Amino acid sequence: MADIQADTQADSESGTAAAPGITRRRLIGTAGATGVALGAVGAGAGYAVASSNSPEQPQALTSLGTDAVMFHGKHQPGITTPMQARGHLVAFDLAPGAGRKEATALLRRWSATAERLMAGEPMTSGDTDVARDAGPSSLSVTFGFGHSFFSRTGLEKQRPGALDPLPDFFSDHLDKARSNGDLWVQIGADDGLVAFHALRAIQKDAGSAAKVRWQMNGFNRSPGATARPMTTRNLMGQIDGTDNPKTSDADFDRRIFVPASGSAQSPAWMGHGSYAVVRRIRMLLDDWEEQSVAAQEAVIGRKKSTGAPLTGGDESTEMKLDKTDGNGDLVVPLNAHARISRPDQNGGAAMLRRPFSFHDGIGTDGVPDAGLLFVCWQADPLRGFVPVQRKLDRGDALSRFIRHEASGLFAVPGGADKGGYVGQALLEG
Repeated sequence: MADIQADTQADSESGTAAAPGITRRRLIGTAGATGVALGAVGAGAGYAVASSNSPEQPQALTSLGTDAVMFHGKHQPGITTPMQARGHLVAFDLAPGAGRKEATALLRRWSATAERLMAGEPMTSGDTDVARDAGPSSLSVTFGFGHSFFSRTGLEKQRPGALDPLPDFFSDHLDKARSNGDLWVQIGADDGLVAFHALRAIQKDAGSAAKVRWQMNGFNRSPGATARPMTTRNLMGQIDGTDNPKTSDADFDRRIFVPASGSAQSPAWMGHGSYAVVRRIRMLLDDWEEQSVAAQEAVIGRKKSTGAPLTGGDESTEMKLDKTDGNGDLVVPLNAHARISRPDQNGGAAMLRRPFSFHDGIGTDGVPDAGLLFVCWQADPLRGFVPVQRKLDRGDALSRFIRHEASGLFAVPGGADKGGYVGQALLEG
């Protein structure tokens, strides 16, 4: 499990915008006529409620609810969008007999639904009203194609070389029923009901054209839960995301997105797109929590409290790989996760990690089924994810505390033009 980013991008970079004029979606006070703001700390904090003199007067949404991500654009949303508090990952298989025609109609429906829901609007018909009282809440919906999609639709000649199946890794314990799929959808939002509403809408839109193959639920820290923006923590308690590529990096687009005209491994219809590797990584938390903090820090190579490298400084300080202690031993062990996963230790291989944590209950033995829904983005997974995972597979100290239980690789085309739909260049090309 490589480090995951949580740095905050500007709204202009992420395609996030305030949406104050949301129809049908007004936050109305739930504290009756008391006129009290619950949990407010400072100006604008908490939820506004109706005053005692005008209990029917609707109030403006809080900033958390008004944040909206744009559906249309050069890239699909949910890649550089700041990490959201709630997420759903779901894969579909086309129904028997369904082909290119049915897939085209489905992507049209899904794109239209995603556009409406991301703007804070209900479905055109059959809306469940689950998110009636909420704003967009930074909802993003992202669509991708699996390796099997192309044979199912007669588009084998358009299948990217970069979508070749991932190699087997020694640490894999993969459940095939929860891996891969013809189609993949990533949903993220800062409100749990908004995210679930989108999941149900996407499932209903699939109709008879496609059926759910697998579905997973995740979460992250909620925006505003800390006094200042911070890199997120995973369920091991480690700050996770320090070394992620940033949109301000000069080579960010080259590493994460396919060029506009395509590439040697990606046809032109993948222009401005990216490839998502999805892994369900179980954390063996009982074993991990038995370790001392010092032992945990040696496994990662960073301080648990601050995320700073063991060689000193703060979270952003460059790690001194050659630094030794008084006994002549390396301060950051050779098998430390942060050392092995660094781009400069993997021929420059880099990927944008954007995951969700998961917890799917506690077994009868008292062991939690919890960990990371790892999602990483790159222009070419064979140059991004694969070399790093191979290196980790050979000697990462973290390997004894995690288990890779499901896997998928999906081609995520560029964003849809206004009036168009995701995958249009492929399906109508």
